Amino acid sequence: MSETTAQSVYATLSRINVNEHVEQKNGLTYLSWAWAWGIVKEHYPNATYTIYENAQGWNYHTDGKTAWVKTGVTIQDIEHIEELPVMDFRNQSIPADKVTSFDVNKAIQRSLTKAVARHGLGLYIYAGEDLPEEEVRKARATSESDLPTAIAELDACKTTEDVSKVWEKWKKIHPEYVKQGHKFFVHSNSLDVEFA
Repeated sequence: MSETTAQSVYATLSRINVNEHVEQKNGLTYLSWAWAWGIVKEHYPNATYTIYENAQGWNYHTDGKTAWVKTGVTIQDIEHIEELPVMDFRNQSIPADKVTSFDVNKAIQRSLTKAVARHGLGLYIYAGEDLPEEEVRKARATSESDLPTAIAELDACKTTEDVSKVWEKWKKIHPEYVKQGHKFFVHSNSLDVEFA
């Protein structure tokens, strides 16, 4: 398979914003495996996945202490493989003697979703980002073009209350700054204000 094909698959899938199809659990972001697989099949109907079995034919692997699954997703003859521990609701590895078929099934679905991400769909989630690369570029361009206006409005503030109003306005226009947890310090007309 050519590198161009791999780039094409990645370019196609990495442009898709998956934010409306994620869930937050225990501080981690999860993408719906069913939705992710549906999108892959919509774009690449011949895509396949593999659940790798161990030597005994089990759909998980173990060293006698813990367990993990191994899956692969193939799109246009390019396979990305993912291994994932079998974990509990706290995202801790489950001891091998406590693993259930339900735990293994959940790990398989999560592993498949991560293997899909290696092809580009939702990869930014695993990189700790909030938006696909293309949307980040657009947001940066808009943000940069708005900056002189925001600064001018802040410079015109006379009171802390004025600064708060301007902050609330720009926070709505550019929420990506707030999501990333940045703190802003505004020094304008002898006012020092911190926003988080």
